[in-house]
Amino acid sequence: MRKKILITVVALLLLAQIPFACRRYKLRKLDAAVQQINSELARIPKPVYRYEYKGVVHVHSFLGGHSSGTFSEIIDAAKANQLDFVIMTEHTEKDFDTAAMTLQGMRGGVLFVNGNETSAENGDRLLKLPQDVSIVAYPEEFKNWEMPGLNGVEVYNVYSNTRRANPLVAFFDVLWSHRAYPDLLFGLYFERPNESLNKWDHALTRTKLTAIGGNDAHSNIGISLRDSSGKTLAGIQLDPYKTSFRLVRLHVITNDAKVLLPEHLLDAIKAGHCFIGFDLFGDTSGFKFEAQTRTETRIQGDEISLQKDTRLRIQTPIASRVLLFKDGSVMLNESGVTTKEITVTERGVYRVEVYLPGIERIIGEKPWIISNPIYVR
Repeated sequence: MRKKILITVVALLLLAQIPFACRRYKLRKLDAAVQQINSELARIPKPVYRYEYKGVVHVHSFLGGHSSGTFSEIIDAAKANQLDFVIMTEHTEKDFDTAAMTLQGMRGGVLFVNGNETSAENGDRLLKLPQDVSIVAYPEEFKNWEMPGLNGVEVYNVYSNTRRANPLVAFFDVLWSHRAYPDLLFGLYFERPNESLNKWDHALTRTKLTAIGGNDAHSNIGISLRDSSGKTLAGIQLDPYKTSFRLVRLHVITNDAKVLLPEHLLDAIKAGHCFIGFDLFGDTSGFKFEAQTRTETRIQGDEISLQKDTRLRIQTPIASRVLLFKDGSVMLNESGVTTKEITVTERGVYRVEVYLPGIERIIGEKPWIISNPIYVR
């Protein structure tokens, strides 16, 4: 009887692994699709588009708790990912200024901007950056949308996304797939941030707000064995900075900054001259969303007056499925787009989402690019 029970338990455990083997196979297909996308992107010359810089926002170190990540680890990860900037958002402390103590200025060829993640009594959290830039963090939980001085919304957050995962499913996914696909494993859990996008669209009917994607990088998820000096002897790290910095990035567009300075970067973010790129699936550099008339051209974050010849122009790095939104509703859904022009006949807030069919066929509808809006007045 004991032998039968043991055989039954083993058989059930083996059967329970079938879904995870299938998910491992799905990751293999996803890896092949991403390699094909990157190969295609490498063959296409990057368009010269003003000055475009890519980086990450919402990063924590050992300062303010919640992380044991060092400055050296963050700098090395930024360099390994060829980032132009990293925006630090340290948790606040009562007895010392963590923003003043964190990374700032040029480090290893990467611009670091120092900031804080703050929390109000009602639980509302903000990313507070220099030049009085205030960005709503975790918008699905944010309450005081009438707060003066808001400049942006973190419409996507890696932590908010991954915490929805079933812990048991995630445990076996890690066992099956982490060693082979440490970055793409995230793709199984990646979801369009529907609630946050809806709240942002609603807020845009009243005011201008820049959308950003937050990495919320802590490098604090995993299991490790350390000696008394803090040296890691063994373990597994699921969210090292090097991985976190690959998942989502903010691509910022400036007009005249051959050398990126903090004020140029923050001014561009404040103005909405940027877009969110889920570069895990392929480099989104070169994406363009503009509004044009015979006499002027405006980019994401700008206003343009409605005239007879006002049109929107979308350009994607490779053939993609493009969704054009007006005031939060889809007005265009077209596949195979590399360049698209749309005549504008109505005032409104227009923004774009871009999807990769090769990715959608494997893991479903996952955005590759989320633009900032153009305001047609």
